[in-house]
Amino acid sequence: MLSQTLYHWDLPQALHDRYGGWLNKDEIVQDYVHYAKASCRVIFTRMVEMSKNTVVRSASRLSETESSTGAYSTVMGHGVSQFWGMEGVSSPQDDQATENDHPKLANSTPPHRVGHSVILSHAYAVRLYREEFKAVQGGQIGITLNGDWAMPYDDSPQNVEAAQHALDVVIGWFADPIYLGHYPEYMKQMLQERLPEFTPEELKVVKGSSDFYGMNTYTTHLCRAGGDDEFQGFVEYTFIRPDGTQLGTQAHCAWLQDYPEGFRDLLNYIWKRYKLPIYVTENGFAVKDESSKPIEEALQDNDRVNYFKGNTASLKAAVLEDGVDVRAYFPWSFLDNFEWADGYITRFGVTYVDYETQQRYPKESAKFLVKWFGDNVHAGDR
Repeated sequence: MLSQTLYHWDLPQALHDRYGGWLNKDEIVQDYVHYAKASCRVIFTRMVEMSKNTVVRSASRLSETESSTGAYSTVMGHGVSQFWGMEGVSSPQDDQATENDHPKLANSTPPHRVGHSVILSHAYAVRLYREEFKAVQGGQIGITLNGDWAMPYDDSPQNVEAAQHALDVVIGWFADPIYLGHYPEYMKQMLQERLPEFTPEELKVVKGSSDFYGMNTYTTHLCRAGGDDEFQGFVEYTFIRPDGTQLGTQAHCAWLQDYPEGFRDLLNYIWKRYKLPIYVTENGFAVKDESSKPIEEALQDNDRVNYFKGNTASLKAAVLEDGVDVRAYFPWSFLDNFEWADGYITRFGVTYVDYETQQRYPKESAKFLVKWFGDNVHAGDR
């Protein structure tokens, strides 16, 4: 199976300068559909036999800005400025897109307006594909959304509710309109008039605009009520259990620990809530301080091996024991690479890249995954 992604973060700067980019629904949806049509002509007429699956956008908590569609583009690009190292500071894009520059953009909240535009652009591109290309190409089309599992800090009702609120914002913000036809009730209560509304015509296009659920996921968060971050649903995230122990092994990134049980829980949650086949399109681990280690030591990436051992076991259990329909699993990533704000310091690859010589060396995690896929995936499904 060969999968292709049409869009992953990269909005042309010219479109942002011209009309505000994702902040301007009327313009960006049209341009995105035009882009999708041009891409489909190339991809689906010249590569018909090579690929039967297409991801319209990669990642909603990652879209205009990273993993895909949605959240990351909206939150990272137009909410808190995580990529610029100053939490809570507006991004350069929003500093440039003022009301004076674009009068139509006044009196609304940029991240939620951007998210609304992302959902609509995805939906209308899917409609285009289904009307003009699917009959000939015969493939599937859908969206990949970024979202990690949210687990209650303890059994108290307020923290159980907080974990659901986190899922409503991190996943439901984009998934609920696309698969269920509406924004989560909690988001409506939280944002009120700041949450854009779909017209009846738009909603007909949005609901059902994905043939599968594409999942980018990395970790699990313990959730407590009372946080101050709107983009986390006013939920506090922690990796520290009530008894003071850590949830799992700490990665190089502060936001990532391994907890395979959470991966299984998330697969079950997505399957039961949205009832469509799941394609895990990103899942991986960055070993702490790997870049500062000698190559020989970095190749013995035991923490990453343990991460994949746990998550592949959870994946297998979810499929064979729980009945979850998982169609694909794409570990992140094949190679060490440029990791956004972290640059080349954070390494997610199962293949070590010597950036000075460009030589590449398989790590122990690569050997584990090759063997696991050989043992667990039938040749005809590869």
